[in-house]
Amino acid sequence: MELKQKKILLIIGGGISSYKALDLIRLLKKNQATIKTILTPNGKKFVTELSISSISEEKVYSDLFSSNDKSKMNHIFLARWCDVILYLPATANTIARLADGKADDLALTTILASTKQTILVPAMNTKMWLNKFTQNNFRRLLENGFLNIGPVEGSLACGEKGEGRMSNPEDIVEYLKNYFLYKNMAKKLKLKALVTAGPTREYIDPVRFISNESSGKQGYEIASSLANMGVETTLISGPTNLHKPYDVKLVQVTSGKEMLIETQKHLPVDIAVCSAAVSDYVPISYSKKKMKKKQNENLNFKKNEDILEFLSKNNFQRPKLVVGFSAETEKLIEHSIQKKDNKNCDWIVGNDISNKKIGFNSDFNSVSIINHKNEIENIEKNSKKYIANIISKRIIDHFAKKNIHGKSIN
Repeated sequence: MELKQKKILLIIGGGISSYKALDLIRLLKKNQATIKTILTPNGKKFVTELSISSISEEKVYSDLFSSNDKSKMNHIFLARWCDVILYLPATANTIARLADGKADDLALTTILASTKQTILVPAMNTKMWLNKFTQNNFRRLLENGFLNIGPVEGSLACGEKGEGRMSNPEDIVEYLKNYFLYKNMAKKLKLKALVTAGPTREYIDPVRFISNESSGKQGYEIASSLANMGVETTLISGPTNLHKPYDVKLVQVTSGKEMLIETQKHLPVDIAVCSAAVSDYVPISYSKKKMKKKQNENLNFKKNEDILEFLSKNNFQRPKLVVGFSAETEKLIEHSIQKKDNKNCDWIVGNDISNKKIGFNSDFNSVSIINHKNEIENIEKNSKKYIANIISKRIIDHFAKKNIHGKSIN
C-alpha cells in the first residue's frame, strides 16, 4: 500500500471546508498512514482539537513552542518528522502569507523549516481564486516547488458555483497514493528526461520572423510533472512568457537550429518529449538590415531542423522512449500515426488545434496518446497540468513495467 507507514503532517486552516479534514484523517488512517496535525488559530473556529485527536489518536499541535515539552521546538520536530506536508483548506490569505514567506504561526514556520514536499488544497470563492493577486501568489508558490490538489468546480458554501471548491477527501487520498507511488518508481529507475517546448522564431531580418501560436504551456507542465515525480529533467524552450518550473534545468533558445544544438548537448537521456512547435521552414538568407516592402515580395525558404526525427533516428544516443507531438486541424488520429511512423518516434500525442478553446494559448487541452502499437488513449478536455500528469504517469509506468534502464521498448 502506497500510504502504509507514510508520515503525513496535516495542517488544518480556517475555512468552511475545514470539517472535511476529519473525513480525510479517517481515510488516511484506513490506508495505514501516520498522521500528525497542526490546527491553526483560524482552524480552531471550525473544528476542535478534541475531534481531531479522537480520530487521529495523536496529539494536536497549535503552539509554536510546546508548553508541555520545553526542550522540543514543535516547528523543527514536525518539519523533520514528516514525509509530506498537506495544508487544507488553503485560503487566499494563506496563499498570500506563504508567498510572502511569513513565519508568524506554527504552520507557516514549520513549512519554512521543512525540506519536505508541501501540497496545498485550495478552497475559496471563485472570484477570490481567479483574482490576479491570488493567482500571482499561487504561481509564485508553484515556482518554488509547492504542489496543489484542486480546487475543483462545483457548488460553493457562499451559494455560488464555479472553480474554488475544495477537492474531496477521497481524491486527496488518491493523489497522495499516486504521489508516493510515482516518486518511488522514478527514484528507483533514476531516469533522465529532455523536454522541448514553445515555438521557435526564424528571423527574416532584425524585426520580422516566422513563428506560430504555441505558448509552451503543455511542455512546461510536462517538464514540471516529470521533475515532481523525481525525474532529472531538462527543458529546452523557445521564446515564451512562462516561468521556469521548479527543479527543472531550463535552457532558453530562439531558433530551431539553436534548439537542435542544445538538444544534442544534453544527450544522452532516457526520455525525450518533443512538444515544441518548431517552425517547419526557415529563410534561406537573413538580412542584417530591415528589409523594405519591395524586398519582401520574393522570400525563399528551406526546411528547418527536425529535432523529433533526429532523436528518433539517432541510433548512437537515441533515448529509450521518444514522444512526439502532432498538432492537427483534421484527421487527428490518421495524421498523428503517419507522423509517428515517418519520424520513427515511439509515442505521439495528437491534439486538435482547430478548436480555439483548447490547445494553443489555452490552459486547457484535449489529446490522444498513441503508443508504438497504435493503441490510443483519449484524454478529454482538461487542464494542461492534468494532461501533463497523465502523460508523465504513462512514461513512468512504461519504464517500471519494462523494468528496463537499458532494454529496448520493442
